[in-house]
Amino acid sequence: MDNRLSFPGLPPVFVIIYCSFEMFGISIFPKQNGRVAIVTGGAKGIGYETARHLARLGMHIIIAGNSENEGQEAVKRIKEENLNQKVEFIHLDLTSLKSVHWFVKKFNDRGLPLHILVNNAGVMLVPERTTQDGFEEHIGLNYLGHFLLTKLLLDKLKQSGCQESSARIVTVSSATHYCGELDLEDLQSCSCYSSHRAYAQSKLALVLFTYYLQQRLTAEGSHVMTNAVDPGVVNTDLYQNICWPAQLLKGLVAGLLFRTPEEGASTSIYAAAAPELEGVGGCYLYNGQRTKSADASYDEELQSRLWTLSCSLTPEEGASTSIYAAAAQELEGVGGCYLYNGQRTKSADASYDEELQSRLWTLSCSLVGIQEQHRKAY
Repeated sequence: MDNRLSFPGLPPVFVIIYCSFEMFGISIFPKQNGRVAIVTGGAKGIGYETARHLARLGMHIIIAGNSENEGQEAVKRIKEENLNQKVEFIHLDLTSLKSVHWFVKKFNDRGLPLHILVNNAGVMLVPERTTQDGFEEHIGLNYLGHFLLTKLLLDKLKQSGCQESSARIVTVSSATHYCGELDLEDLQSCSCYSSHRAYAQSKLALVLFTYYLQQRLTAEGSHVMTNAVDPGVVNTDLYQNICWPAQLLKGLVAGLLFRTPEEGASTSIYAAAAPELEGVGGCYLYNGQRTKSADASYDEELQSRLWTLSCSLTPEEGASTSIYAAAAQELEGVGGCYLYNGQRTKSADASYDEELQSRLWTLSCSLVGIQEQHRKAY
């Protein structure tokens, strides 16, 4: 087992730069015709290379992403290169719980099995902003979007896995999780926002989620295995939001020290396809090896509490706007609105009739027996 270093107090971007840079090549795996894989963020970077290599193995690939143009271009390139025509794109915006529900419905309508789910999409070090449902973007997109997606696809994965060939969930974390701290009382990073802290927290949450989910699957006797992977230091667009000194440093060393997206995808591909991982779950993988993750990731109480909180934050489809109204930071001090899909929306013309509002209020008080002296308090 490879024992990774920990970096308490060091900003995540420098943790990434400091980590070891040994290369792990793409292994040759047996053909896997007939298996179906979903890759989030599969239109570019690590996700694209993951989708491309799984397609090369003969899998039916669903690229899930938020850009139709990028997605269709990725599909075209993979088909042309691999001569595998079973590659398609379905729109998925992980910043919207409604979009996650829509994607799952769209996929289920296809009547396909699901053998591989690669939770790859993510953002890094973005400025303070929220998702459509009011969540801080790192925790909302990187973690909660994938939590809901995985949860909604679990039945399909369970139906598709079997004793001889388990279904697999591959979740892309990062070395930055080693310096992450998970504060369940401030999952939204409201008290003191730091993009470094928010990113590291989201990546730690993914590892905690992976371990707890595997415990549940094992207890059920399900033939579904879930592992977290660390792609290493990869030269992708994720670095566009880092500070200028780090941008300068990256420009100087990226060509020599950073992995290419193809090299970064190697551990995801290994987790999705390696025969030696059949029946193996609940692991953190780096460079094709089982590796010790952060101490906090093994805290079973924290895993359980995070799962419970995540379930409450990602409700059945119709409740998402209620959660937004109750928790969104941008609604602090905002009232008297009609909300739909996380947006203030015009209600019926009659609802703005102030005389009708007043008469309804008076009638309602009399119908429920509120005394006159109490009415005046309202």
